[in-house]
Amino acid sequence: MRVFQLRHSQQPTGDSGGLRPIVIRVLVMGLAVFLAVTIVPGIESQSLGAGLAAVLVLTVLNMLIRPLIYLLTLPLIIVSLGLFMVVINALLLQLTAALVKGFTVVGFGASFWGALVISVVSSLLNMILVVEHTRVDTSDRPRHPPTIINPD
Repeated sequence: MRVFQLRHSQQPTGDSGGLRPIVIRVLVMGLAVFLAVTIVPGIESQSLGAGLAAVLVLTVLNMLIRPLIYLLTLPLIIVSLGLFMVVINALLLQLTAALVKGFTVVGFGASFWGALVISVVSSLLNMILVVEHTRVDTSDRPRHPPTIINPD
């Protein structure tokens, strides 16, 4: 009988370390920020360099500062059923706009909707990338009844 199992493929080169996960995060964030700049009125990038700088700064902020902020505001996140995370992401987007010249976010409404777009797009892309690394294992292992250890 053929057995189908979903297994997470692990490369011997090690996807958990090195530059590959960082590059993937930057690319995912880049696509999400580009879509937010395109869709959300009030978020603008004056040049490609400003957009790339904003992507890099936002990626670094999300990797370093966001987990600490989530930990500190955990009670608010729990009470709001996770909606406060979008507010935190909006504040990080405004901080990115303050740090990068040529990248502007006009008002909290634009940063809120931009953070929502960035969160949804990056979550979908990350799910797609995880599914891509999942493979189906088919094997012709025979099924055996369970072994009884203590027959008493």
